[in-house]
Amino acid sequence: MSRTIKNIFNEGPISPTFISESIAKHASKKEIGAHSIFLGQIREDVVGGKTVTAIEYTAYEEMVLEKMHEIREAIFVKYDLTCMHVHHSLGIINAGEICLFVFTSSKHRIAAMEACNEIVELIKSELQIWGREIFNDESHQWKVNK
Repeated sequence: MSRTIKNIFNEGPISPTFISESIAKHASKKEIGAHSIFLGQIREDVVGGKTVTAIEYTAYEEMVLEKMHEIREAIFVKYDLTCMHVHHSLGIINAGEICLFVFTSSKHRIAAMEACNEIVELIKSELQIWGREIFNDESHQWKVNK
């Protein structure tokens, strides 16, 4: 069964209200036994004596959505998920704000947790999303995922 992939991009940070409302919407889905959530937050790293104040995210959106559809299909089957939601910020996200929200649901906790972790790793390694770290002196550099 092919599931359509929604646009995963969110202009600006992902709000705690959006996250809590997403969780609350699943109360009616009584076949779910577990949810797993990953929230990626911008760190105020110090690099070369300069402090990261924000990250500006850009993406090759069409390619990302195509690849995310493939990832979604494979992960749904591999873990027998009930639901999967992925939201990634675009634009400038300040230190302390949420830039990535991954939410998986399944009948069982191990499947929900392992699927969530695998999706986060695949987002970092497979999707054409770039982050430009902005420093307190207004200089910048491209972020390298570790």
